This record gives sequence, C-alpha cells and structure tokens, in this order.
Amino acid sequence: MRVIQILPELNAGGVERGTVEFARHLVQAGHESIVISAGGRMTSRLTDEGSQHIEMPVHRKRLGSLRYVRPLRRLLMQLDADIVHLRSRVPAWLTWLAIGRMPRSHRPAIVTTFHGLYSVNAYSAIMGRGDAVIAISECVRDYILENYPKVPRHKVSVVHRGVDAAVFNRDFIPSDAWIAAFYAEFPHLRDKPLVLMPGRLSRWKGQEGFITLMAILKQRGIDCHGVVVGGPTPGKEAYERALHSRVKTEGLEDRVTFVGHRSDILELYSQGSVVCNLSEHPEPFGRTIIEALALGIPAVAFDVGGPAESLRACLPQGLAPPGDLQAMADKVETMIMDPPGFSLPRQFTLAEQAGKTLAIYRQLLDSRVKATPPRTGPGTAGR
Repeated sequence: MRVIQILPELNAGGVERGTVEFARHLVQAGHESIVISAGGRMTSRLTDEGSQHIEMPVHRKRLGSLRYVRPLRRLLMQLDADIVHLRSRVPAWLTWLAIGRMPRSHRPAIVTTFHGLYSVNAYSAIMGRGDAVIAISECVRDYILENYPKVPRHKVSVVHRGVDAAVFNRDFIPSDAWIAAFYAEFPHLRDKPLVLMPGRLSRWKGQEGFITLMAILKQRGIDCHGVVVGGPTPGKEAYERALHSRVKTEGLEDRVTFVGHRSDILELYSQGSVVCNLSEHPEPFGRTIIEALALGIPAVAFDVGGPAESLRACLPQGLAPPGDLQAMADKVETMIMDPPGFSLPRQFTLAEQAGKTLAIYRQLLDSRVKATPPRTGPGTAGR
C-alpha cells in the first residue's frame, strides 16, 4: 500500500511520535510511507527510517490556509495513494476540500483518527467524515458516539496507541556514556528516587499540581526529587517562568528540577521511580503512562479519561480520585517505598496498534475493489 499520513507538524507530542513510529512500521512491513506536514524536529528521524516527508503548511488555523487546497489536490493526484490518514482538523479540512474535485476513481480511501476529545462543533465534525474513523481509546469512542450522532457506529474502531516493545521494554539499560553525561549535567539527581512529570508545559497538563504534589511529599519527609520534562508551546514561555517562580515560592529548589524538552525520554524514564500524569482535564489517551509501564516504571494518574483506562488494564493501584493531590501523594509514596509488579497488556503495543490499523486499511481497499473497477493512472504501475 501507499499510505499518506497528514498532520500539522512534526515537533514534540504524542501524535507526532505515534505518526513517526507507525511510519517506521509501515516501511518495515513493505509499504510505502509518506507524511505531509509543516515539518519539525522529528522530520529527520522520519526520513532516516525510510519514509518520505513532504513539507506543506497544513497547520495554520486561518482562512489563508485555503490557498493550499489546490496544491494539496495536485499533490494527492500525483501521489495517487491508496490510503490518506488524517490526524488533525486543519489538515482534514484541507484534504476534504482538495479531494472534493478529484475524479472519484482517483480518490484515496480516507481514514481519520480522533486523537482528542475535540470541542463539539462543525469544525471538529470533519474528523467523523472518514471512510473509517479510529478512536484512540474507549473513552474517545464513547465521546464520538455521544457527541457526533451523524458518525455511523459501525465506522468507529478503537485502536489504542501503542509503544514499540522492541524499544520500550524492561531490558532497556541506558549507555554508560548517557548516564555519565546526564548526571554530570544534573549531579544533584544522582542516587535519588526521581518522580517524573513528562509533557509539554501547559496549564491543563498539570505542572502546577505537580509542584503542589512535591510540596506535600516534602512535608511528609519522603526522600525524592521531582523532574519536569518538557518545554513550553511557542509563545507560552511566560507559563514556564511562572512555574519556576512557583518552585521558588514553595521553597522547592532542592526538590524540583526542570530539564526542558528532551529527545532522550527513553533514558529519562529508565531513571525514574514513578511517572506522573496530572492533567486537569480528561486526556484522550496519555501516552506517557504506557511508555513508562512498558519499561517497568510505575505510573500514577487521576481516575479519568484515557490514562485511567490504561492504568485500569495494568496498574489500577496507580489511580487517584480526580484532583485529589493528597491521595496522589499516597500513591507516589507507596510506589517509591514498595514498587508494584505489573506487565503491559499487548493491546498497548505498537505491533497491535499497527496490525489493527492495517486491517482497517485493507478492509477499506477490499470493499473498494468489490465496488469499483481497478484504478488506472499515474503512480499505479509497479504496485
């Protein structure tokens, strides 16, 4: 198959990492993988692993983006893909407008993925127009069916996000060089239980709650150190400064460290005693949870949304009532003092995610073969 994935950018984030990992799986399985986005720091990794990247500014939520509809139509006609997989709303609108005037015999099958609990309006409803619609968790599926009644139930499939078990597994050990470099940069973290808070710096992600959590643990005399992993969204640097100020106000300079955006998240997880997800609003999935669990690192989250769904399947004792930071401190303390045993179910692995997604692709293409004559045109030879 020739598969195109379209998303806004390839910078930090679960959608971006998942797109790149799935692209690698497509290549390894013998398919042709193409990604269209505005680019970003993950682009080189994508191309190094065998996919083609085509840069196009499909990320801006503004009327001016409509000028890219015609170039996108020409590009899709030229590429003549079997599947176009849409992972965000702006690219979805541009793509639907682009294919509207394409010859029906040359239109690719369209798959959309609800990566979020999107606001309920006509703008978001575009994500329900795919020939197949993927929900990244059961809570997202329920949200779609409840809020978008025009989306046929039979079109919606749950495909949990998955980690690459060949990379994220209990046997992983960081290199001596990495360990030496990391603790040379952060010597005060050596030989301490590390409580990790990964995720971009954003108010709803819960970093302020994490600072409160670390203050509670300090009051209890628990020997541990909080590590905030991630940088701010461009233009939101004031929030990062506010977090640093809050740490000083709470007297936690010796208890909380900001390490910024990192590309070595795998190694960082491996040094942790507990990984936290403290999102203030229900998250559709919560990728950091399964990444940590795959490595054998305990994780905690509030009992709501996708993170809770993952933990209920693997480590239910890591769940705390929503917003209850005292109860969350109990969970973290227990995880540090008495690490639990657990294993990550196969449903949260990349192999399972990719297998289910490819099955959806094949089902769409099989139904098209039965319904229409074979396509002819540029790009079909040799496939």
